[in-house]
Amino acid sequence: MTVPMRAEGVRLAHGGAPICRDVSLDLPHAEVTALVGPNGSGKSTLLRTLARLHRPEEGRVLLDGREVASYPPRELARRLAFLTQTPTVPAGITVAELVAYGRHPHQGLLSRSAGGDDRDTVEWALQATGMLPLRDRPLDRLSGGERQRAWIAMALAQRAGVLLLDEPTTYLDIRYQVEVLRLVRSLADEHGITVAVVLHDLNQAAAFADTMAVLAGGRIVAHGRPAEVMTEEVVRTAFGIDTTVITDPHTGLPTCLPYRRGGAPGPAAAAASTTSPA
Repeated sequence: MTVPMRAEGVRLAHGGAPICRDVSLDLPHAEVTALVGPNGSGKSTLLRTLARLHRPEEGRVLLDGREVASYPPRELARRLAFLTQTPTVPAGITVAELVAYGRHPHQGLLSRSAGGDDRDTVEWALQATGMLPLRDRPLDRLSGGERQRAWIAMALAQRAGVLLLDEPTTYLDIRYQVEVLRLVRSLADEHGITVAVVLHDLNQAAAFADTMAVLAGGRIVAHGRPAEVMTEEVVRTAFGIDTTVITDPHTGLPTCLPYRRGGAPGPAAAAASTTSPA
């Protein structure tokens, strides 16, 4: 299995207080890895460390077998794309103009206009994200889901093999959450991109990711395929709540059902658990 990106024994601290301790994680080629865990567990901090925005006090982060700290900025940007949780929207910019920003790492320092390769890549990124019909639409006139797809298109225009996404579904309703996650899934399946994504929803992570890494207290407490990771014991350890985990009869994937106050899941959940395949 090819592993384009790897964290080895990473320790992170802020003001002397540890945030992540002895974290090791592989991001396999052309797979989606979901980082999940309670607030303050260190998942976004870990993602930003992979993106070289934080320097680990111990351990190292490798990209294509080389420490990320050793890459010049432009070379790193040609290999690794990172999208923050709430990027700032430039006033009046169109979708195509935003996506074209992703070509800057590939242009010479004195370049003033995009060449043929840049234009082709922008077109590809717009097509891959379904944003081609909206290419001339101002960004501030898009829906939340459309705007998120435009930002992902900009990251794709970097033509990097690794894409890091920090909570890309935050503030979106369920329709746009699913739309964005289907896009993320297609980037791995159809374009061979390695993706790490921070998510809050355990069921969405299990449905769309190849691998889940569950963080709690700055450590990875479980790591593996969703069926291996999404267990009642793991959820209790990481989140401190009791749940029932069933197998979805349509997808075969695990689904986490929290208990009602003071009791087990309701009748519908109980019925599903008895009819789901073993």
